[in-house]
Amino acid sequence: MDIQSILIPQDILDSARLTVSEMKAELAISLYSQGRLSIGRARELAEMSLWDFRQLLAVRRVAPHYDENELDQDIETLSRLGRI
Repeated sequence: MDIQSILIPQDILDSARLTVSEMKAELAISLYSQGRLSIGRARELAEMSLWDFRQLLAVRRVAPHYDENELDQDIETLSRLGRI
């Protein structure tokens, strides 16, 4: 995996009253809410577990992205498992 760096001046972080970890979470939330990152990639950027990231989204009232294709996939999986 190729890694890129973003330089954020400390005074910007101080002005925003954010730590580096908090800034990563803010960026991840923003990109997820815009539909630019999947929840998996967003939680990776935020360096959080999926559960913790979902909780953070809920606190921020960011609706989960769940479309008909995902519903169809879930129904198919449940059907294969004999759950429906």
